[in-house]
Amino acid sequence: MGEIIAFPRRMPDAAGLEPETAGVEREAGRAPASGVEPLWRETMGDVFRGIRQERGERLADVAERAGVSVQYLSEVERGRKEPSSEMIAAIAGAHDLSLHDLTLAVAERLARPASGAVLLAA
Repeated sequence: MGEIIAFPRRMPDAAGLEPETAGVEREAGRAPASGVEPLWRETMGDVFRGIRQERGERLADVAERAGVSVQYLSEVERGRKEPSSEMIAAIAGAHDLSLHDLTLAVAERLARPASGAVLLAA
């Protein structure tokens, strides 16, 4: 007969989620329960979207100037894509932003303390 080997139980990650559910929570657009920092790509996407909306531009306007598809730009704005440095430069350029200015804007957002509940209009 063989020897029985006990496998260790899976430990929850830092957010208190089981490993299988941690990715699902993020993919569903829900923040984990604890104060985990947002990903760089999510914050960068928020900056891009904020600038575009401030200017009253459509996704198609910015995507055309950046030389990317509307779908790709939308995914970048939502933090779903991890764009290459070339794509980041193209999208930043379409917003008339230098990479330095983009980096500062993202860093400022990341430095802000996490806010409480967010109210969304219906």
